[in-house]
Amino acid sequence: MKLKVIIHPAEEGGYWAEVPAIQGCATQGETMEELMTNLYEAIEACLSVDLENVEIAENDRVFELAV
Repeated sequence: MKLKVIIHPAEEGGYWAEVPAIQGCATQGETMEELMTNLYEAIEACLSVDLENVEIAENDRVFELAV
């Protein structure tokens, strides 16, 4: 899966980025390297689902799909 990311210079220094395809998904970093690390973490967190609050029937299956 490829996602477009918009990177902005932060007023206080460093950078901040947003992922338009995922509502509310944004992060920041002092360097571009830190920003990229934080982006991977932010995207993973935004897309993760807590299955404790999802009703799963006995015959249902749960898979993780890498795209």
